This record gives sequence, C-alpha cells and structure tokens, in this order.
Amino acid sequence: MSSLSGRKKSIPQLAERTSGVANPSRRQLLTTGLAVGAGAAMAGLQARPAAAAGDPAITEVQDWNRYLGDGVDARPYGTPSQYEEHVVRRNVAWLTADPVSSVNFTPLHELDGIITPNGLCFERHHAGIADVDPAKHRLMIDGLVDTPLVFTMEDLKRFPRENKVYFLECAANSGMEWRGAQLNGCQFTHGMVHCVVYTGVKLRTILEEAGVKTSGKWLLAEGADASAMSRSIPMEKALDDCMVAFKMNGEALRPEQGYPLRLVVPGWEGNMWVKWLRRLEVGDKPWHHREETSKYTDLLANGKARRFTWVMDVKSVITNPSPQAPVTHGRGPLVISGLAWSGNGTVKRVDVSIDGGRNWKTARIDGPSLDKALHRFYLDIDWDGSELLLQSRAMDEHGYVQPTKNELRLARGENSIYHNNGIQTWYVKADGVVENVEVS
Repeated sequence: MSSLSGRKKSIPQLAERTSGVANPSRRQLLTTGLAVGAGAAMAGLQARPAAAAGDPAITEVQDWNRYLGDGVDARPYGTPSQYEEHVVRRNVAWLTADPVSSVNFTPLHELDGIITPNGLCFERHHAGIADVDPAKHRLMIDGLVDTPLVFTMEDLKRFPRENKVYFLECAANSGMEWRGAQLNGCQFTHGMVHCVVYTGVKLRTILEEAGVKTSGKWLLAEGADASAMSRSIPMEKALDDCMVAFKMNGEALRPEQGYPLRLVVPGWEGNMWVKWLRRLEVGDKPWHHREETSKYTDLLANGKARRFTWVMDVKSVITNPSPQAPVTHGRGPLVISGLAWSGNGTVKRVDVSIDGGRNWKTARIDGPSLDKALHRFYLDIDWDGSELLLQSRAMDEHGYVQPTKNELRLARGENSIYHNNGIQTWYVKADGVVENVEVS
C-alpha cells in the first residue's frame, strides 16, 4: 500500500503563510464562475479550451443514455456502484500478526454523515470470524442470580426492543501515533471506529428476568468464538444503557460484527462489546481475565499500568482533506470535514485550526447530535493554495476538551497504546498533497 510510508515526521509551526484565507470570497468565486459559464475555472485556474467549446460529457450521448441497464434482479443484495469499489476496509500489513487475530480499518475519508455502512465497519478479531448457526445459539445467564436461564434467539426477540445510535471505538484506535506520526491516512490512524443503529433488548431487562442477587456487583460477558473473549463489566453500567443487539442499521448483525448476538456497551472501549455473546455470569468482583490485565491496560512511564480505563474520551479527526483524500481541485472553495465523538455523551463544539493550533474557528456540527454517537462537522474556507496545518479539537457536553498528544505524553509517557485521543495534525502542501505530521 503506497500510502503507508511508516514515516515519523515533525515539522515546525509555519508562519502567517499558513492562513489559507484568500480573496475573493467564496460567494464571489461562485458568482464569477456562473457569470462566465460552466466551462470557466475557479480562481487560480485557467479555463479549459475543450470545456469552453462545449463539454463532451454534456454534448455527446453516453452509453448509459443509449442502452438499457440491468433489471431489478441483477443485484439481489444491493451493492455500491462499480466506481466506488475502492471504498473498502483495509488492513496494515506490518500490524497484522495473523489474519485470524488482527484488525482492518473503516475508510473514514470516503464517508459522510454519521452512520457507517455495515460493510465498512472496522473489524477486530481474536480468533477469526465465528460462523454461528442462530438456531443453535444460546445465551446463558448464571452466577449470582435467583434463576439461571438459557435463551434462544427467538426467546430474546420476544422481549421489548429498542433502537439506539452508538459509536464503537477500539481502545487501540490511534495507538500507533503515541510516539509520533506513523500511518499516512485517517483510515489507519483513526479507522477503528464506526457508528450504527443497533436494535436489541436492554441488558437490564434480561438480567431482571433472571434476578440479580444483592451481592452481584459485576458481570462477566463471554463470547462463543474460539478465543472465548471475556470482559468484566460493573453492574452499574450493565443496568444503565447496555444492550444485547441482534441487528445493525436495520439488518441482522454481520458475521464479523458478532452475528447473531453481541453486547453493546455505549461509550466504552470496543473490546468490551463482546461479539457472538453466549454467556453472562453475575459475580461479586471483577474476573481479571487476559483482556483486562495483560491487554487493554495503559502502561505508564514508571512501569505500572492503569486498569479499567473503560471510557473513550472526547476525540475528533479531520477526514477531508487528509492523506488519502488530498485536495485535487486547486485553490478556491474548500470543505473541511470531520468526525467527533465522546464516550461521556454528546459533542458540544468542534474547533478547527488551519495553522497548527495558533488560531481556531468554530466548525458547524451538522446532522443529529446524539448521546455517545459520532458527530459530523464542517468548516468552509476559501483556500489560496498556501500550506495548511489542519487540526480539530472537540469539546463534549461536560466541558472536557480534547487534549494535544504532548499533554497526554506528559501524563502517561510514551509506553501507552490505548486511549489516545490526542489532536491529529494533517499537513496540506501547496499542491494539495496531505501528510501526517506533528507540530512542535
């Protein structure tokens, strides 16, 4: 993959030439373009002779104007246009120790809005994709309960259900960026996140059916895959907003997302969202299994590790422009777009800087602002071709402000991998090419 340069680069703050704000205004540019005709170029670009004489894309009859297309049975399950075949999840070869225990990444730079299509949601497996027959799948509840129970899928679907939009982020998202700029693309630096509509049953409803004893303070969730993935969850969280989900974006869970049943733990690290959910055990203390001791803990500079750091704190990233989405149209109107999220609730504000954090402008959050969901933001500028250092900084409803990477390193050192919510910087060159950098 040519865009994965494995680089580690730091550049100094650029001077006023990084302002990127030019005259004439966006309105003036658009008005001028309309006045001189469709073939005219935007500011800084010369008109194309072919377009001035008549654009062949308009004047000539195209094949799709001439011939009948496929019928309604040609695509039994809807697929994207052939011209969008490049929009796929991707892995990073040097991060993949084994295909059955690895990760691939959501192409954030190709998406808009806040909902991730099912076929583009990132995957993380510890023993490959389990192929589970829903007719044979069971969910057991045992431990400190009044009545141990076993549910079939049909049993679960008879409980009152709900639909909720939540983001899911791996605790290791952006982890390779702790020690400096490494991966050249937001798909790879931030692509272990997605956001979908989950349909399922409140976990509280199922636990109440079994009856949790007063001594039951913790819940162990266990998956049916070969790794027997398991995580300890405080009972307060389990009884708050957790779900047992069987659908995403209206259709059944994809196999790679836990079909036929997964746990949803809103706002908390993705490793706790146990897929292929088969068992819930109620206990009086945490189990301290592998994924909460040797893994998914935050190693500090002194060798000690923070444990049970479940919440995914406020975070954002500019998705366009970015290394995989360079500026190709030249100077003129430029839409800066990105995503922001917080495991503590909604995002209140997103600021964008085009000069590496010296100055900030408040971006426009567009679309729904939902609890523990992705938020889409935009900032529209007129780009004069100057070099830019793009950053975004989110603030959640509780006033928590996204930190810089250096602030995180001062607090935790450089040994950590998980929970990197530091501010990301993209360097936009005069020719529109974008690189992953850090500013000093």
